[in-house]
Amino acid sequence: MKKELVTAGFVFLSLSLPLKASAAGFSQFNVFGDSLSDTGNVFTVSGQNSPTGPIPPDPPYFQGRFSNNKIWVDYLGQGIGLTPTLFTNLSTKTPTQGINFAFGGSLSGQDNAFVPGAPGVLKQVDTFLANNQKVDPNALYAVWGGGNDYLFGQNPNPNQTVSNLSNAVGALAQAGAKNILVFNLPDLGKTPIALRTGNTSNLTTLTNAHNAALASALGQLNNNNPSVNLIPVDINSLFNRVIANPGEFGFKDVNTSCVVYDISNNQLLKTCNNPNDYLFFDEVHPTTNAHKLVAETVLAAIRAKSVPESSTVFGLLGLSALGAAAMLKRRQKTVSPEFSSKSNFVTK
Repeated sequence: MKKELVTAGFVFLSLSLPLKASAAGFSQFNVFGDSLSDTGNVFTVSGQNSPTGPIPPDPPYFQGRFSNNKIWVDYLGQGIGLTPTLFTNLSTKTPTQGINFAFGGSLSGQDNAFVPGAPGVLKQVDTFLANNQKVDPNALYAVWGGGNDYLFGQNPNPNQTVSNLSNAVGALAQAGAKNILVFNLPDLGKTPIALRTGNTSNLTTLTNAHNAALASALGQLNNNNPSVNLIPVDINSLFNRVIANPGEFGFKDVNTSCVVYDISNNQLLKTCNNPNDYLFFDEVHPTTNAHKLVAETVLAAIRAKSVPESSTVFGLLGLSALGAAAMLKRRQKTVSPEFSSKSNFVTK
């Protein structure tokens, strides 16, 4: 099995290409993570409990997502024909296409930095496995976390963070999952919040340590689970390329954000009228156009690992790295409430 991360140069596709395919390859799509993957869990529980209203506010955020429109989970779901049910909606919907457990603010372990009682990434996986969920070997699983540990956690420790994520991935593999996406982190030192606060060097150091430890952990997991497709997704290289060459991707500003949002007070401090010009919608979360690039990177990572998938997906990914880059050069794109759920799931 290939151990190297798929480089961002593999998938610089036009943002105008539709991400659409049949679900021939995967039976479900299950997501574990934080605000980068949350399609409405925090929005749902905060709307029930927060005196200041749902988090994040809509508008300018989009339907519970920490972005101005759809996020990578939505775009990838369109590509593989699967829409995961929100964990907080399980009482009203049958999760035939998978479950999205991701909560904004989730740390890598048991807890959440902003939403008391909401599960961290490892606890999300533990909850999934503890509630007699059949681990479908034909499903796609995604694990992406760690950023909040370094941005908002106490005494950040990359070894502990990676251990939490590795344990989550290992538990899924041991339970029978066969196709698991594992994301590294973009350079947190290049986020608008780091640039504004002058914390770039420290966050870059933490990011590099995290990604190196994660790559090592995935190598060990590969050795221990040779029948499992562990699919590394190199978000770090993707964002580094976009930040170095913003015009190739239709971005005008990669250093500041469209909005500034204080999640602790659920208060907007700044807004803009042209979010498509920005790589970052707020000081830590990408815009929808950036999320589309993430989804394309994921699809390329799936293809590189030779995971069975609809031929339609691979038709969209048929551009070579050089051909896609050339296309882009020719054509610029504009492109703390208490946790509660009526779900039958219980958290440990």
